[in-house]
Amino acid sequence: MNAGRKRGSLYVIAAPSGAGKTSLVKAVLERDRSLKVSVSHTTRKPRTHEVTGEHYWFIDVDEFKRLRDAGAFLEHAQVFDNFYGTGRAQVEKLREAGHDVILEIDWQGAQQVRAALPDCHTVFILPPSRRELESRLRNRKTDSDEVIERRLRDSIADMTHYREFDSVVVNDEFEAAVAQLLEILDGSASFGPDRADLQPLLADLLR
Repeated sequence: MNAGRKRGSLYVIAAPSGAGKTSLVKAVLERDRSLKVSVSHTTRKPRTHEVTGEHYWFIDVDEFKRLRDAGAFLEHAQVFDNFYGTGRAQVEKLREAGHDVILEIDWQGAQQVRAALPDCHTVFILPPSRRELESRLRNRKTDSDEVIERRLRDSIADMTHYREFDSVVVNDEFEAAVAQLLEILDGSASFGPDRADLQPLLADLLR
């Protein structure tokens, strides 16, 4: 991942809610400072610890629609009751400067990016079990039981799209998952979606 090359690569990392994608991406960025993450726009309210411009660009619905209609987003989607979008110009500027770029988005956004930029590499993160997925959602302590149940249902639906991705990583042992992601990002491994060791896990997650 040489930051001095002419044009950087684009990596799309997606996951169901509760799979630990944000923590994995943060760890990868800490270990490889040459990587850059594209900060998404969202209409949802910031959580207590979140900083505008670092975690997301927090905007209202009218501004989001204005940017969307102007073609400013490389991808955009509605997730639960909020809108999310990736700024096209921001991604292009980073890649042209020679940086490898990570997009941390959902499977719908990954489909759009894949169609617009077929040279991207897509990665899907899975939780280690359905029980662990529900536990992680509940341990956030930011949502009601009703919202958690909806997030769990939607997460299971999201996971049915795993086969659309170039690589699949299971976030069971955190450091092992980070190591696999780094191998994908440096091109030394791919961890494809059809490998045999995933099948028992998928049977549990998608039952």
